[in-house]
Amino acid sequence: MTTLCDMLVFGGTGDLALHKLLPALFHLHRDGRLHPKMRILALARNALDRQRYLALAERHCRAQVARADFSSEAWRSFSERLDYFAMDVSQSADFGRLARYLGPDQGCGRVHYLATAPHLFEDIAAHLAIAGLAGPQSRIVLEKPIGHSLESARAINAAIGKVFDESQVFRIDHYLGKETVQNLMALRFANALFEPIWRAGHIDHVQISVCETLGVENRGAYYDRSGAMRDMVQNHLLQLLCLVAMEAPVRFDAEAVRNEKVKILEALQPISGLDVRDKTVRGQYSAGKIGGQEVPAYYFEKNVDNDSDTETFVAIKAEIDNWRWAGVPFYLRTGKRLARKYSEIVIQFKPVPHRLFADGEANCLLIRLQPEERISLQLMAKTPGKGMRLEPVELDLNLAQAFSRQRRWDAYERLLLDVIEGDSTLFMRRDEVEAAWRWVDPILEGWHEYYQSPRPYAAGTAGPEQAHSLLELHGRQWHD
Repeated sequence: MTTLCDMLVFGGTGDLALHKLLPALFHLHRDGRLHPKMRILALARNALDRQRYLALAERHCRAQVARADFSSEAWRSFSERLDYFAMDVSQSADFGRLARYLGPDQGCGRVHYLATAPHLFEDIAAHLAIAGLAGPQSRIVLEKPIGHSLESARAINAAIGKVFDESQVFRIDHYLGKETVQNLMALRFANALFEPIWRAGHIDHVQISVCETLGVENRGAYYDRSGAMRDMVQNHLLQLLCLVAMEAPVRFDAEAVRNEKVKILEALQPISGLDVRDKTVRGQYSAGKIGGQEVPAYYFEKNVDNDSDTETFVAIKAEIDNWRWAGVPFYLRTGKRLARKYSEIVIQFKPVPHRLFADGEANCLLIRLQPEERISLQLMAKTPGKGMRLEPVELDLNLAQAFSRQRRWDAYERLLLDVIEGDSTLFMRRDEVEAAWRWVDPILEGWHEYYQSPRPYAAGTAGPEQAHSLLELHGRQWHD
């Protein structure tokens, strides 16, 4: 029997709740993964009654869920779990009303999912404690970003820690719920082919790219304060780096996995002062074309300052000071309004010691996270015919095809079920978040100190030219 709990979604009328959380909970309900008595309560300031909220939720779920997976009967039974409560999270009295509305918890846990702006986290936690809604069986889920800097992250963590034990706190990064990301651990630690060569002696460099064609959409006000470094590098890209680089945990459980990730973050070579000029590139998109459509420059986007110097692109050469990775650069890259949308990890192996053939060397492992989930090993093979002419070929594992009889879970489905069951393996620990900020903050300070303004790049391109120079100086290139 699945764990019984109530799910409270703060920010229940926001994009995250309507586009991701409710569709994920609907899938879990439809697949019989939720306890029959579990309640889902959406909370927001909007003055809606239950029927109007159900209509809003159904419209978004129909849009997000595949037609074959959605049925009126499944929605009817799911909607019986779903309720709405209008409240202002800044008002402590509203939490008293909420406690009375919920009634006694009767021994079941309560999951408080904070799909809100981070500056509200501290107040919500304090108000939950005052209203008696933060008992020992409760859990709290925090969306990224956790703070705006190391100092603010520590303040949020300290405030949350006054109310909830660390074992009750789930800091979510949805990238960790992706099947391909979890397959990265299986690939490394369950296959004898890779473990002996997963180290500096055999790997030339690693690339981690998260590229988007979209701009800031409706997030201009938030994004203009954050930028690509805080929005993507501090969490998503560093989490992927940790999974690529970490040592094998002694067992597959939350503490053992997260211990190894923290070791990698602490081993990252600091980038500060003048190093930011040589090892980082900031960019900001200007007007251009994507898919034949004209798109505006970043500073003309809605809710963005016209003289903004916020970066929409970041490339970094990172290095890890430990025995396994000494001398191996990790190239991180993320950006908006780029030519293609994809997320991938490239492990580029070193060439063979003696070059017998004149043709180029492929020898790389490509792990594609999106749009399709696949893992391919690119090797050199002889082409048919006379002579020894070589071309790259792929040993390709398409995960969607390999598991075509099973529905692919959305990342939030897996992570929400883990929260319900109290499994924190795929969530970030307090010291992990703070270690990431400890590495990121000096880069941000270096940009400010040395006036590293963003380099312009036209929308629909691969980013600033300087990002290519980051690799070309050492005879390498991006996997584009």
